[in-house]
Amino acid sequence: MIEKIIFNLLAFAIFIIVFGRFIKKNDTSYIYILVLEFIGIVINFIELLSNVTFNIFFKIIMYILAIAIPGIILLAEYKTKMDFPEMLNIILAKIALHSGNTEKAKDYLFKLINKYPESYIGHKTLAEVYEKEEKYSVAVDEYIRATEINNKDIKLNYNIARLLSKTERSEEAITVLQDILKKNPEYYEATNLLGEVLCANERYKEAINVYMNALRYNPGNYDLYYNLGMVFTMTNDFQRAKEFYEKAAEINSLLYNAKLSIGQIALIAGDLDEAEQYFKESLKGEDVEAGSYYYLSQVAMLKGDKEKATNYMNIAVELDPKIYKKAQKETVFTPIKNEIKKPEKEKMEEKKQTKLLLKERKALNHLSKTCSLISELNNDDLKMMKNLKEKEIEKNEKQRG
Repeated sequence: MIEKIIFNLLAFAIFIIVFGRFIKKNDTSYIYILVLEFIGIVINFIELLSNVTFNIFFKIIMYILAIAIPGIILLAEYKTKMDFPEMLNIILAKIALHSGNTEKAKDYLFKLINKYPESYIGHKTLAEVYEKEEKYSVAVDEYIRATEINNKDIKLNYNIARLLSKTERSEEAITVLQDILKKNPEYYEATNLLGEVLCANERYKEAINVYMNALRYNPGNYDLYYNLGMVFTMTNDFQRAKEFYEKAAEINSLLYNAKLSIGQIALIAGDLDEAEQYFKESLKGEDVEAGSYYYLSQVAMLKGDKEKATNYMNIAVELDPKIYKKAQKETVFTPIKNEIKKPEKEKMEEKKQTKLLLKERKALNHLSKTCSLISELNNDDLKMMKNLKEKEIEKNEKQRG
């Protein structure tokens, strides 16, 4: 008897609260909860009137419908500061979005925003839908609206900057990212994106400042050192670039690009032995690329070892058939051009997938072009370059001392 009294008090109390919300909010979505509660209460009345004790299954159903579900919904409203209709439309929109029906998802969100124009989660979710559809300008507008409602979510501003950079509004993206980093200098994603946008606009000195500042908060971050190596490469400060590439290689010795870049810089400086060492070390990485074999072939040619150069070049061409045309254009490979195995036409036309970012491609291409110039020099020239570089390093060390 006590159990039934407690059940009835709880069920009717919750029913009255939900009904009050239905009247106050004037939203028919609350009817779904009221119907569930009504079914649970009816089951209880049937049990009372018939003087029959239902089994445990019916009792569980009764408690779930009349108390558990509406109680959980009221608690969720209190915790999230969202009304049930708002939560319901968001859930339905997420389900539609997950199933790939973006139009249906937008219908739910439009309905929600019309009813709750200040719904932060509504505008944010709608922005995510537009972003999925690659409608970046409209997505930016929705993210901005969401930030006007809730300016504490820093990720929204990052998303705005990310989409602005995709719509060629780089200056706006830079401004947003700079504002983020003023308030949260340790925000790594914002640092990385700002560096990429600045590099894309060839504002390398600013990018250097951004990455150097980020090192204060992430002193052991491979990407920051590697990025600094790339940016110094683009400013032709190869000595500083090498320092940062070497630091990156110390942090993660299994990655390919840092050691390849160090090898290229050593080649530019005329140090063939060091270049060869790093090109060989880059082959121990997780991803074996044709570039290392190509440059090993170039070093071998500069050292006068045609047989070794031919072997390296044939491996490079096998890994990336497009290198064949590049090798044919380089005068340093003239003595072995006939020994390089020509790949099938189909393979030469195949598009090779690359994981490199735009800034990585730029830096590696810049080093590649400079290395091509070095390949035209003779051994005496290379020795002179190496001696000059060593003297410059000694001079810098004395000045520091």
